[in-house]
Amino acid sequence: MFSRLRSDIQCILDRDPAARSVWEVLTCYPGLHALVLHRRAHWCWHHGFKWLGRFISHISRFLTGIEIHPGARIGEGVFFDHAMGVVVGETAEIGDGCTIYQGVTLGGTALYKGAKRHPTLGRNVVVGAGAQVLGGFLVGDGAKVGSNAVVTKPVPAGATAVGNPARVIQAELDVKREETASKMGFSAYGVTQNDDPLSQAMRGLIDNASSQEHQIALLWKAIETLQANRSATDCVPGDAARSEHFEADKLNQLVGK
Repeated sequence: MFSRLRSDIQCILDRDPAARSVWEVLTCYPGLHALVLHRRAHWCWHHGFKWLGRFISHISRFLTGIEIHPGARIGEGVFFDHAMGVVVGETAEIGDGCTIYQGVTLGGTALYKGAKRHPTLGRNVVVGAGAQVLGGFLVGDGAKVGSNAVVTKPVPAGATAVGNPARVIQAELDVKREETASKMGFSAYGVTQNDDPLSQAMRGLIDNASSQEHQIALLWKAIETLQANRSATDCVPGDAARSEHFEADKLNQLVGK
């Protein structure tokens, strides 16, 4: 029991820069208190003391603002950061190393008793503030759910789900977009954290610029081939642009940066 408590405290110290000491975490972190009480409630629930399990869960909700059904399964190293208003349903499962922020609901959409109604989070999943994950599906290992997203479908491992209804963005696409944006002098993540029309427009601009760079590279290859048979002055206009000119400063001004 004490070794698991030490592990819970250490994971908070590792992930929260505001945590300054073991004593502070032990006494001032409601997410830790909710986990400790949930383990008592979970033991009661699975040993035939259903009412007692629910009562402990109710007391935990009153003390911490975090509602975890005693039937839910929670792995090791789970961090409820702030976590006020978090709701975890009866058949929900949270894997090792997950981080869950305030206002998150791991809820169900079915009314059948005994069915798998609530989601399963794999290992090291991050669920942003205000997100709603609804249904008996799997959110894969290392996935991320954006703030205020409403997820009703499975999320593949390593992917990101954003928006309402949530769209799934594969990790490799995010990496490619970020690499293109960094060449332009700004970070895509600094603009596209929220899934609003402006961020969608920015994504379109970045993806389009990336495609145009590729097309320009193909054109230059064709021009170089022509230059082998004709003079350079015949093939390339004197004012042809041989370098990229992307006005990142103007774009940042348009979005209010």
